[in-house]
Formats: sequence, structure tokens, C-alpha cells
Amino acid sequence: MRGPGLRGVAGLLAVLLAVSLAACTDSGGKGEGELTIGLLLPSRAVPRWEKSDKPLIEKRVKELCPDCTVMYANAENDAASQRQQMNSMITRGVSVLMLDVVDPKALRSSVRAARREGIPVVAYDRLAEGPISGFVSFDGAQVGRLQGQALLEGMGARADGGGVVMVNGDPSSPNAAWYEGGARSVLRGKVRILKSYNTLGWRTENAHDHMSAAISDLGPSRIDGVLAANDSIAAGVISALKSARVSPLPPVTGQDADLDAVQRIVKGEQYMTVYKPFRLETEAAAAMAVALARGNDIDALVTTKVDSPTTKDVPAILLTPTAVTRETIGRTLVRDGVYTIDQICTPKLRPACDRAGLTR
Repeated sequence: MRGPGLRGVAGLLAVLLAVSLAACTDSGGKGEGELTIGLLLPSRAVPRWEKSDKPLIEKRVKELCPDCTVMYANAENDAASQRQQMNSMITRGVSVLMLDVVDPKALRSSVRAARREGIPVVAYDRLAEGPISGFVSFDGAQVGRLQGQALLEGMGARADGGGVVMVNGDPSSPNAAWYEGGARSVLRGKVRILKSYNTLGWRTENAHDHMSAAISDLGPSRIDGVLAANDSIAAGVISALKSARVSPLPPVTGQDADLDAVQRIVKGEQYMTVYKPFRLETEAAAAMAVALARGNDIDALVTTKVDSPTTKDVPAILLTPTAVTRETIGRTLVRDGVYTIDQICTPKLRPACDRAGLTR
């Protein structure tokens, strides 16, 4: 993967303006009433897909194209199901497909089938293989670098040669290796990676099993930090550490800024998460999809190009993620309206929120 990601608020606003204008420009293609956007999301195991991405995409598509229809399917983390769902949408003649792929290799033939039928495919969040027309995501290497940097900060003096357990994502997802590579680039030469696990389905229970095995094999005193690839994995890691009565808990990373993860950060159980403003990602992807459905050019939308294992120079938008710790929740997630203080600070968490500066 190559090319710079977006940097700075001005760059994000410029791209959003560009994608909005491009999507709203009709170049005389298909009639509005004929446009159907096929949306394929990967699972319900990670809360963001159903709680954030789906409603935000549907809302933005309606804003850009009031007569457009969104046809939705969730693969429940099963590549065979997603292939069947995608092939069904192709058969039904959707105008464009937004694909958050479960397994890029398994879906490659369906992407090629869409191309044969003249249906553009926008790879959403994860880079699909085959002849895709565009890609919208966050810079995955930077996600991993932010996690690695925060873990070193959380480990303090133990960052010099300390022991780290890596609990990575599902290896079928191209993002898992992207995140891991970014993290290792920061950790290399500074800490010792004692154990490294791949977490099938990004599932909390699988992460719990991995962490329990690490504690059993290594002993808790040797574990100075845990690189958890996302918040669902962090939940399983922390549950296993607490079940083993590890105290104090080592710093644990995360990603996605799930509400329960933010609350764990307030309590001091999780050290950090990575905030990826989903509104920016969903708006950019929805606008790209609407533009392609109308037969419009997307050159004005994209900011870089990336290479997949099968396709070079895929037009892409890569957005910039942000690290969030207890000290920065207020000026990131609360400021941006992701959560209110009342949502984060339940009555039991009120004292911890006060210590974190999260006051009304």
C-alpha cells in the first residue's frame, strides 16, 4: 500500500466537500429512480458496523440521493455468506456495491463478477481484491503505530526491554496485518514480543482464550503490556487478566472507541483506543458510491492510490486516525459529539470521570 493519508482538519473538510459536490453532480447517467446501493458489512461481533457505519451510510446516501435505495446485508463474519449475498445483489442489478470484505480472497470472484456486469465496487474500510473501483478507509499502518506508541508510553520504564503480548485481529482481514505491521514498526528493538496470537472473527471470547493461555504460559509478572488490535479484543484481554487476578493491570491498547472501551479507559482498565471518525469515512464512501452509481468520474474525490494483491493504482481516500487516552477523551470523542459526558459517565463512573476531567 502506498501514498500519503490525509493530514489535518482542512484536508478532511476539503475532501468531504469534494465528494459531496462530485456525488451531487449528475452526468446524465442512470435515472435517479433506478439507483440501488448495495451495502455489505462483515459482522456484528464488532459493534461499530451496526451501530455506526450502517446508519451513517444510509443517512448520507439519502442526503445525496433522495430516490436511491440501500440494499443491506451482514455476513456474520462468514465469507461464504457474504459471497452469496454479493452474488444475489449482482443478480438483482444493483447500481454499485459497497463492500466491507470478510475475506478478500474468497470474495475475489464476486468482485470480478460485478465488473463483468458493469457494477462498480467500492471497497469500504478493508481493501478487497479484484477489479475494485475505489477504496475508502483509515490509514491502517498509522492505527498500528498509534497503538504501539501509546503502549510504550503506558509501559513507562518497562518499555525498555519489557515483555509484550500481541493479540492481533483476524488474519483473513487485510487490515489485521496492516495494523500489526504498523505496531511492530514502533515496538521493534524496544520491547520483547513474548507471544503473538491471531484472533478469529475479532471475537472477545477468542481474545479471552488467547490471553488466558499467555498468562498460563508466561506468568503475569512477565507481561508488561498487551497490544490488543481493537476494543472487542481488548475486552477479552482485560477479562482474562481480571479473572487471573492480575493487579495492577498492564496497559492494554484498543481501536474503534466503542463506548464500553471508553468507559474502561475512564476506569483505568484499558490504556487507550484509536478513534476513527466514522462519519468522515461513511460520508466519503457514500459519496463515492453515489458518484459511481451515476456514472460520474471520481478523480476529484480521491487523495491517493493504493495497490492490492491483484490490482495496482486503486483510487483511494485514506483518513487519519487519532489516539485517545483518559486525558484526551473530552477533547476528541466528547468534542466531536461521538458520546456525551452523560453517556460515558454512569453514576458508578462519576468519581473516575471527575478525576479524568469529564465534567458537565
